[in-house]
Amino acid sequence: MRINGMDPTIFEKEVSSMIDLSHYKAIIFDMDGTLVDSMGAHIDAWALTCQAFGYPFDRDYQYSLGGVPTFETVHLMNAKYGKSHEPSEVAAYKKQAFEGLDHVPRLIQDTLDVFNHYKGCMPIAVGTGSDRQHAQWVLNEHGLLDQLAALVTADDVSKGKPHPETFLRAAELMGVAPQHCVVFEDTDMGRKAAIDGGMSCFMVHNTRLIY
Repeated sequence: MRINGMDPTIFEKEVSSMIDLSHYKAIIFDMDGTLVDSMGAHIDAWALTCQAFGYPFDRDYQYSLGGVPTFETVHLMNAKYGKSHEPSEVAAYKKQAFEGLDHVPRLIQDTLDVFNHYKGCMPIAVGTGSDRQHAQWVLNEHGLLDQLAALVTADDVSKGKPHPETFLRAAELMGVAPQHCVVFEDTDMGRKAAIDGGMSCFMVHNTRLIY
């Protein structure tokens, strides 16, 4: 994965101690690929979906769309590959394919450590391109849902990532100005959403927190 157009190995520095976030007032985590290691299962579900609907499957391209709501992903794929599939039909198939994998994603330790260190010190939100039902299920499975000050999903916004609405809505629900929020993301599109929303952003690459 390239971060902001650059190979992350150029500037990657794994965080070996707890990041000092004391100058921020709130934290917003992306979910899939950032807080939980679920991107592999999502990509596998997209592989099945692409096969079913005749889309070419490009693993890197699908990963680059991580965090983008499924409906918007279908619009992008239709445009890229000259298809005209109904987004709701493709999205329903992809959701069924993902659920059929019977995958409960594990937590990513680096970001979980940040979550646990700062919970109780400042409000924490999750801003995800997943639908609300799925997000609540994943977060509840790991006991995180009740610890959140806000949860913003694809069902709660009109424009998904890379538009900043997801993160701006999370900041609004927490009552914190965007410039006082820090976002944790794993994709270029998510990072763009954070930066365009006026927020700082730390990146996760291959389940490791970098900066």
